[in-house]
Amino acid sequence: MAGTPADSAEKIIIFDTTLRDGEQVPGSQLNTLEKIEVARALEALGVDVIEAGFPISSPGDFKSVVEISKVVEKPVISALTRAIEKDIDVAADALKYAKKGRIHTGIGTSPYHIYSKFNSTPKQILERAVQMVKYARKYVDDVEFFAEDAGRSDNEFLARVVEAVIAAGATVINIPDTTGYCTPYEYGAKIKYLKDHVANVDRAVLSAHCHNDLGMATANSLAGIMNGIRQVECTINGIGERAGNTSLEEIVMILKCRKDIPAYTDIDTTKIIKTSRLVSNLMRMPVQPNKAIVGRNAFAHSSGIHQDGVLKNRENYEIIDPADIGVSDSSIVLTARSGRAALDHHLRRLGYELSHAELDVAYSKFLVLADAQKSVSDDDLRNLAGTGTVEDARRIKLDYLQVVCGKDSIPMATVRLIIDGERCMATAAGNGPIDASINAVRQLITQKVTLEEFLIQAFTRGTDDVGKVHIQVENKGKVYYGFSADTDIITASVNAYIDAVSKII
Repeated sequence: MAGTPADSAEKIIIFDTTLRDGEQVPGSQLNTLEKIEVARALEALGVDVIEAGFPISSPGDFKSVVEISKVVEKPVISALTRAIEKDIDVAADALKYAKKGRIHTGIGTSPYHIYSKFNSTPKQILERAVQMVKYARKYVDDVEFFAEDAGRSDNEFLARVVEAVIAAGATVINIPDTTGYCTPYEYGAKIKYLKDHVANVDRAVLSAHCHNDLGMATANSLAGIMNGIRQVECTINGIGERAGNTSLEEIVMILKCRKDIPAYTDIDTTKIIKTSRLVSNLMRMPVQPNKAIVGRNAFAHSSGIHQDGVLKNRENYEIIDPADIGVSDSSIVLTARSGRAALDHHLRRLGYELSHAELDVAYSKFLVLADAQKSVSDDDLRNLAGTGTVEDARRIKLDYLQVVCGKDSIPMATVRLIIDGERCMATAAGNGPIDASINAVRQLITQKVTLEEFLIQAFTRGTDDVGKVHIQVENKGKVYYGFSADTDIITASVNAYIDAVSKII
């Protein structure tokens, strides 16, 4: 659970739309098997509602809703429709295997949508909304109505629509800030207006669906909660149309951390990081390093002042215990801004206990090294501690790499490593040259690891550019990082993988 609720606290229903709104991001489409994998992860995470897709939009979306409905047991499965009878018919058909099915239908209520999008009138929009809710209720008892672009809708007209669709049988009312235009004050005031002016509002759950165009999606959802919202529609990693949606992990951890907010969720927060990485990998959308909660720098400290404070007491600079979201520990990153406390911490981790005078000498050398190469590895620390050169300290080194690949050919890689002074060689195939190379390395290094993140970045974007590779692997519940840079991106990838695995050994 995301927090121990007080007696007066109210549960916030988590409606996850990663597989619908999140999957609308260009280049992030999933096949049915991948969607099932994400849906199962969302169920394990504890989400209450999974929006599985928009069935009429494509045969693939229809199939995905059907198959997810078959395998998911606990969450409600929601299918999106427009306010069109055919859409609703298809959605109902797709939900026939759902243990708990919901039809999510609606129409635009702002002047932009009424007059420009639908070339209609407020009266016609209201009538159509009521008709489609009644039509959907013929199939399911759980009908959610969305008032698209509610953020820019006239409050008085919006209240009339909400009251009418609740009377028609809607059980959930979605108040979307479709364009991300509202400020938290405006969005909270809109929800309060509906609570105060819709006579039958207590017969339905009010839901927030906020977009992040101005960076206020999570703040708007929180403002909604403070004014009567009881369902938040969100996505893993905040993905979604344009700038994305309310981030599930952000709203959940806000409610967990801020005990003064009388609301809670049933999310198992220890599964947040695992779910975030799954979605990132399957949708090919790397999480920005400084992303709140799930970014790889969210619990990384490089400032000397911060490092010293965290080493003395984690709560000096961390309001979230990393274990609460499934991270093994904070990361004390060594850079030119690190202080003596951080250097001493890492040296002790490697088994070196230096006197105060020895630490002063090592720290002076460390600053010169950190300025020159931006980050400092364990091998560099061993060198600073006086146990030999960096080359001597490395147990695993890449000695030779040859890759054969191209159109209509099977990628093959031959790798020769030097492990503890002995040369060993392996050849492997793969889905591409990097995959083949890593497969060959895996034949030579027996450590069992799970590749959690693989990120390639270009420095200047030219064809002769240096590529920087960041790799994150997991071994026995602990996470290890590897870095490398080279004009040959395959060599950089292999060296980054070796760098990560070497830290385990």
